[in-house]
Amino acid sequence: MDIEALLERRLTAILAANVVGYSRLMGTDEAGTLAALKRHRREFVEPKIEEHRGRIVKLTGDGILVEFSSVVNAVACAAEIQRGMLDRNLGLAKTRRIELRIGVHLGDVIVEDGDIFGDGVNVAARLEGLADPSGIAVSASVRDQIGSRLTLGFVDRGEFSLKNIAPNIRVYTVVLGDGAAGQESEAPPVDSGYELSIAVLPFTNMSHDPEQEYFSDGITEDIITDLSKISQLHVVARNTVFTYKGKAVKIKQIAHELGVRYILEGSVRKVGERVRITGQLIDAHTGGHLWADRYDRDLTDIFAIQDEITHAIVNQLRIKLLPEEKKAIESDPTTSVEAYTYYLRGRQFSHAWTRAYMLLARRMFLKAVELDPNYARAYAGIADCECAIRDWHEKDFPLESILDMSARALSLDPHLAEAHASRGMALHQDGQTEEAGRELRQALALDPSLYEANFHYGRYLFMQGRFGEAAEFFTRAAEIRPDDYLSPIHLMTCYRALGAEPERRRWARTGIERAERALEQHPENSGPAHRGALALAHLGEVERAKEWAARALAIDPEDLVAQYNLACVCSLVGECERALDLLEAVVPQSSGYHLLWFKQDSDLDAIRDHPRFRSLLDSVAGCLMSP
Repeated sequence: MDIEALLERRLTAILAANVVGYSRLMGTDEAGTLAALKRHRREFVEPKIEEHRGRIVKLTGDGILVEFSSVVNAVACAAEIQRGMLDRNLGLAKTRRIELRIGVHLGDVIVEDGDIFGDGVNVAARLEGLADPSGIAVSASVRDQIGSRLTLGFVDRGEFSLKNIAPNIRVYTVVLGDGAAGQESEAPPVDSGYELSIAVLPFTNMSHDPEQEYFSDGITEDIITDLSKISQLHVVARNTVFTYKGKAVKIKQIAHELGVRYILEGSVRKVGERVRITGQLIDAHTGGHLWADRYDRDLTDIFAIQDEITHAIVNQLRIKLLPEEKKAIESDPTTSVEAYTYYLRGRQFSHAWTRAYMLLARRMFLKAVELDPNYARAYAGIADCECAIRDWHEKDFPLESILDMSARALSLDPHLAEAHASRGMALHQDGQTEEAGRELRQALALDPSLYEANFHYGRYLFMQGRFGEAAEFFTRAAEIRPDDYLSPIHLMTCYRALGAEPERRRWARTGIERAERALEQHPENSGPAHRGALALAHLGEVERAKEWAARALAIDPEDLVAQYNLACVCSLVGECERALDLLEAVVPQSSGYHLLWFKQDSDLDAIRDHPRFRSLLDSVAGCLMSP
């Protein structure tokens, strides 16, 4: 059968919009930003789309995708939205304005379950990234269709090579109001709110050893952390800049997409006990290099190099540091380079989220605190690993020692978000629900872009059956780490429980894509295999789901998580007796904490009314009630 022939295709106008500097806004005022964004959508943006006969395809945390049958309606709607948002932002401080970039394209799309895919959607998204803040960028196909039917001007920006799009696309920006088509204009000045704003691109690993990626990534993250301590400087969050890792993108384009004026880029080469770090600071508005330097030093100088780079940026941007900011920047989390290296490696291992890798990560963190007994982050890492392992294997680590470990981290650094997150997870496992919620929310307040805080809080909400709220935090976790295949899998289950089929399928596709990449990089890891099996089951690809599940068990036959997820796969594909057999073997070995997940998991809905399942649920309830 020709699957391609069965796909529904149509020519449509696609509008893609995103919030300018969303990560910066969230870092400044998370609750206020979310409330303002929802209010603008509800009161203004969505009514305008309906007025112009558009259909909202999907909403993301900071964006919206809309299709129109008329390209004239699409551009008219975009223009009215941007004019209206300018009015709605009047009188507001820059840190409180919700500004949009909009891209519009006329192209071919594939339609499935109400969602749209294909190059047409991709081009619209790329155009949105090329638009100025509060501006609109359109393709030549849109410009040609509009002609003189709208009182708008168009500025020809020339041809652009867009990522994964061939051939080149001619891009026009829209002049809101009367204007002559083809009018040339100078680059708009950077708004005063963006003058002290910077994005630190992931430093390139020049060591010719992929195993050294953890080190160059760690250097990047620490420079971002140091710059974020400067109150006058808006710094793009780690999760946003790491989406550009390994991509060849023009500096000016990145600056436009991120809503910043300055870009820091560099490279790291680590060979033995020597390290070479290069860095350059670029003014994206002028294209000029403000500063560049190369450091050839002993590895023991790594913290001094990071401080020198931070101070070089401060000096070039003529920022006057407050005394407490200067102290915070010069206060390193550890004085031991060896401990720092073990910590970074532990962070890398912990991302795999399987028992074997968590035990390996824990060994790295233990070595780090052995080398530096005052290394707060390493203590938090130990607590996090032990919590994750105890999630299933309850007897491996006592809660008392985990709570002591997180308390040790907090005594060394009371404002360490990682320590609050691991403590919140431990308290949740101990049944202290309210205290756990407070700790997790404190971690989010201290660092809204911390992956662990978002992921653990999503799990916390899921176990209470608060699927809509859980989905928000799992979505942010998936955005923070593009290699995260766990959150998309949890999002499938959340949206299945909520009855949101298009979103469920969208996250299933994301989950399998990420799981495939993870399995290619680490074929010895069972985690992506059994979670990929779940994604395939959600997509109805039964045979592939079974193959992936069998592969997971072949990699690690003792993996309780793999066995549980295989039970979920069997439930989803209609093999109910097999699912029950697996659950009856797995559930008695699981921790009381994980049984909270079992009670809420919509992947098991097909067998929830079976007498054997009800009996199992009764035994679970008994476990949860026992001291």
